[in-house]
Amino acid sequence: MSELSQKILGMQPLNTAIKEHQLSPRRSLGQNFIFDINLTRRIARSAKPLDTGTIIEIGAGPGGLTRALLIEGASQVIAIERDKRAIKILRELEKIAKPRLKVICADALELSLVELGEAPIKIVANLPFNIATRLIFKMLESTPPLSAITIMIQKEVANRLCAQPGSSAYGRLTLMINLLAQTDFLFDVPANAFIPRPKVVSSMVQVLPRKKPLFKTNKHALQKVLTTAFNQRRKMLRSSFKGLGGSELLEKAGINPEERPENLTLKDFCTLTDLIESNRL
Repeated sequence: MSELSQKILGMQPLNTAIKEHQLSPRRSLGQNFIFDINLTRRIARSAKPLDTGTIIEIGAGPGGLTRALLIEGASQVIAIERDKRAIKILRELEKIAKPRLKVICADALELSLVELGEAPIKIVANLPFNIATRLIFKMLESTPPLSAITIMIQKEVANRLCAQPGSSAYGRLTLMINLLAQTDFLFDVPANAFIPRPKVVSSMVQVLPRKKPLFKTNKHALQKVLTTAFNQRRKMLRSSFKGLGGSELLEKAGINPEERPENLTLKDFCTLTDLIESNRL
């Protein structure tokens, strides 16, 4: 074990540090802390390799996962946290881990992530539930693309990200993410691992951004088509697209008008989108 790892493991326990700094979790910030070092180290390992480029942690909180990333060999970690109360605890870790750790007090939604460190850049984070989807799309819009995104999110959202056609979780989010990235469901994290305990189970997911979208379809137009389809997911597509041409439009796109949206592939929806856009020209 490295000297830095030994120093980190010898630091004041997180639960003690939180009490001293009066860092009670705030629901408005989506804060749920994990104190189990074995769990945070497992999360860190799921993002390996960590010893090249830059690891950016979003919503570092008091630093439970930050500690684990450094123990597991991360060569450069940038911890982003907007709560100034947590920054005080993170600064103590920063002093021990310099130059391998840099702490930034900011809102991740307002930062250009790819400009923060040396490539390849990976994201590792326990995302606040209330802004998780916004953060995921912000990360996927980074130019150049991020190397990998390993995140903990609400299980329901994780299922939607990784869903397959025909499943109840398959929908707009699944397809928009698939356009921009590949997804892999890693493992569940039980609610009792957190303080305070949330009402839902969380899951680890790895998202690998594509160098370019899987299809050249206009993203905004595709979003509208997906909204039209999935707002009435129990209805046949000929009903949902009645105002745009109904069965005739769908048949031109090579789609069975009696099909339901959860059974279509991303390619199907992109073909339909391109046809609708071409008819508008």
